[in-house]
Amino acid sequence: MPNKWRGCAQCSPGDIAQFNRLPLETIATNELRSQTLASGLTYRLVTSRRGLVRLAAINDEEWIEGEAITDPEMFASSIKETAQADIFSFARPLPACEPCYPFHFDWDNAAAVRTADFTDWWDSLPQETRKNVRRSQRRGVEVSSVVFCDELVSGIVKIYNETPIRQGRRFWHYGKSFEEVKAANSTYLDRSEFIGAFFKSQLIGFMKFVVVNNVARVMQILSLDAHADKRPTNALLAKAVEICCQKGISHLVYGKHVYGKKENSPVTEFKRRNGFERLDFPRYYVPLTRRGSFAIRYRLYRGINEVVPEAIVTFFLTTRAAMYRHGLNCSRMFNNKTNLQRSSNQV
Repeated sequence: MPNKWRGCAQCSPGDIAQFNRLPLETIATNELRSQTLASGLTYRLVTSRRGLVRLAAINDEEWIEGEAITDPEMFASSIKETAQADIFSFARPLPACEPCYPFHFDWDNAAAVRTADFTDWWDSLPQETRKNVRRSQRRGVEVSSVVFCDELVSGIVKIYNETPIRQGRRFWHYGKSFEEVKAANSTYLDRSEFIGAFFKSQLIGFMKFVVVNNVARVMQILSLDAHADKRPTNALLAKAVEICCQKGISHLVYGKHVYGKKENSPVTEFKRRNGFERLDFPRYYVPLTRRGSFAIRYRLYRGINEVVPEAIVTFFLTTRAAMYRHGLNCSRMFNNKTNLQRSSNQV
């Protein structure tokens, strides 16, 4: 796919930056600590299963400042006996987005916005998106930076517990306690920015981004479905771009632009309408075992969402979302019926 920022390795620092948020569902297997000479920091290695092979990657790779691995060949050799994995996967921090290592790689992608000038970003948005931001203001939504405190955490807990289903699947933050929510949102506080969307002093949406190598990466953005008509998510993104422009941050990154083969998913379309563009960069795969070499040769390390055609994936996701909605509606009807029976018994 064409990428107008490809070749950014020759650009000056701050011109181009893009990062990956490749989700790896960690299966508790092996932890390895590696000492990199460049940064002097210790990182944890996590593994996940992809078909018949196990992939190893640096935990929280996208949130690490600087170059996590300066010599990937030496690092891969050092973990062969202890990693309990077949393949080691990594991506370099940007702006180094051109292939530079003699390893097999696939093009990964990120959704990013240049944050050099707020007016340029605003003028590039579709008219409907600009209307949504203005609509949130007219309907009384106030958006501002907030400090991380217990009051904010309490508001986040209410947002988490609004519904157990989000984006057609089970919401994994639903039902968490105050302490769990506070711990989950207290990571990287020294480099984090929290933005809140308020309606009549009530938190109806929030956003957290973390600055990594002068790039702001969205860690979480969520709003109450009950106030979706007020467009708080659009307002939060607009405020985030404004803050990044004021602080001289080069880009705002919002996860992947395309997940697997879902080129036309609602999430991708939402990002497009808010000015996010696709940035491609290489993700490397280094064999650690003979099985890993075989898997790389025939590309057997790919996840199922990267192999199955988009139409089948869309059908599966639509069916799953319908089943979750049906189950949620049945649960609500049962609870309402139970409450009515209790009320009648008390009378």
